[in-house]
Amino acid sequence: MSSLFGIVAVALVASLFMSFTVGANSNSAPIAPAVGANALSTLRGALLVGIVAALGAVAQGGSISETIGHGLVTGVTITPLAATATLLTAATLITIGNSRGYPIPSAFTVTGAAIGAGVALGGGFAVVTYAKILGFWFAIPVVEGVLAYGLAWLLLDETVSDTLSIPLLAGGVGYALANIQLSFLPAPQREQGSIAGVITRQFNVASTGVGEVGIVLVGGVIGLLTVAVVYWQLRRDVTTGINRMLVALALVVVFTSGGSQVGLATGPLESVFESSLGLPAVYLLGLGGLGILFGGWFRSPRLIQAVAREYASLGPKRSIAAFIPAFLIAQAAIILGYPISFNKVMISSIVGAGLVGGSSSSDGVSTTKTGYTVGAWVASMVGGGAISFALYHVLAALPGLG
Repeated sequence: MSSLFGIVAVALVASLFMSFTVGANSNSAPIAPAVGANALSTLRGALLVGIVAALGAVAQGGSISETIGHGLVTGVTITPLAATATLLTAATLITIGNSRGYPIPSAFTVTGAAIGAGVALGGGFAVVTYAKILGFWFAIPVVEGVLAYGLAWLLLDETVSDTLSIPLLAGGVGYALANIQLSFLPAPQREQGSIAGVITRQFNVASTGVGEVGIVLVGGVIGLLTVAVVYWQLRRDVTTGINRMLVALALVVVFTSGGSQVGLATGPLESVFESSLGLPAVYLLGLGGLGILFGGWFRSPRLIQAVAREYASLGPKRSIAAFIPAFLIAQAAIILGYPISFNKVMISSIVGAGLVGGSSSSDGVSTTKTGYTVGAWVASMVGGGAISFALYHVLAALPGLG
């Protein structure tokens, strides 16, 4: 019993270490375009990353945590020792990349490490799940690049007024925010609720038999209110209005990143909390959120600078164009329960938006830096799986742990 307690304690520390690393690494990327556009300072951006990402972790982190903890291997239940091997491997690799200024994709690394430890435990490959996740991953750079390029082209088109294009885009984001699922909002059948859903039920729209229509209408009203607020800001001062829109979008994306990334740190411990500790998952998400908070505060400035300055220096409009696809893709991943790398999400958007006007210009994209990063993505997943597999066997061979 004392040996099991010790292993669980080590696994919890490893999860906290991993969430700290995620907060320093993956959750830093969303704020980078706002810093690059000089709408926020690096230090203020790091402060906001920690707070907002931690809130997103608790509010939206459950689905991806479930996938990491139960969906990547078949036939076995992840043990505290396997969870420890997974988290130590992933956190170490990401920390090494962080220290060298190359954002290592947490989703690739954790997924590879979780599969490696699960197979070492005797589990089988969840091939169907891998195919779905890989398909989603491959679609990210294409979909995001195209969307970010198109939005940047629209926003930079001088024939389209800023007071028309930016409020309409803000309204779309407002509608989406009204419909995202949040753990602290009630919903039927113990599901997570949305702002639009709660308002609809509060006014008894669902009782008329048109609940879905009511949710759409409430979301539309919230979207229109967002349009009105942003339009009013732009009419007062265009530059100030654009910068405030940029910062607001940055915070929305950081919140989403916390929800999509915390599961990478807490997922391996899902079965441990259920079987060994008997605690609800919200406590696990709270632990992950705490780690993300401190990681964002203490380690993210370097990565914010790397993404903001070295991949592409975006102006405010192209930064807005980068944020919107990142937000939509990440929310889709949360709904589906697919782990994603926010480094990949943000870099794909930054590249797409940065290509408007030509990548050869001084404000374009660093192709060399991007190439090194793609290589790191592949190596992190394969290497994470191999190292985690070996580390599990090493730990299992130690006296009192096997």
